[in-house]
Amino acid sequence: MLLFLCIFVVKGLSQTKLKGYVFSLFNKGFVEIETEENNGFFNSFYILLFLFSIITISFTAYYFKTRMFLAEHGFANFLNIFYTLFIYFSLKWILEYLLSVLFLIKNQVRFFLISKSCYLISVSFFLFFGIILSQYSNISSTFLFYFAGFLFAIRFVLHLTYNKNLIFNQLFYFILYICAFEIAPLFLLFKLLF
Repeated sequence: MLLFLCIFVVKGLSQTKLKGYVFSLFNKGFVEIETEENNGFFNSFYILLFLFSIITISFTAYYFKTRMFLAEHGFANFLNIFYTLFIYFSLKWILEYLLSVLFLIKNQVRFFLISKSCYLISVSFFLFFGIILSQYSNISSTFLFYFAGFLFAIRFVLHLTYNKNLIFNQLFYFILYICAFEIAPLFLLFKLLF
């Protein structure tokens, strides 16, 4: 119900932006418009979208943990996953932003960072529909895992495709970024959650 409330409030704040974020995986033009608008991320619209994404990904991880690793069900277990993911994504976003400002590359990587967050929000909306389907229909529990893997694979491929000039021009730095900000924290996150 909390996720439906988030969608309702965000729709009230800006229906066109919400629609753009939901379908940003299939609309590169929306990401380009968001990059040009230079909006700050510290307003109620973006904070609610961020919370929606974290809660949805937390539900998916909780579902994965309780089904695959046979962990105990409970709100405390979900809160542990939620807090861990909230801290992970918050610190990651803050560090990426601060390092882009520190190394004076904010303008060069702006599209990269905004597209990454737009695609994550879009994936979280599709995951929300996948969670609803897996909970309230006769679909097997593995559906959500394959669906989540498929969505994150699409996100990765689109992100690489749309940012290939930046990536291949600075391939060494991109490999360092992947190791430092994507792979190593995911291993730590996996160990903390499971």
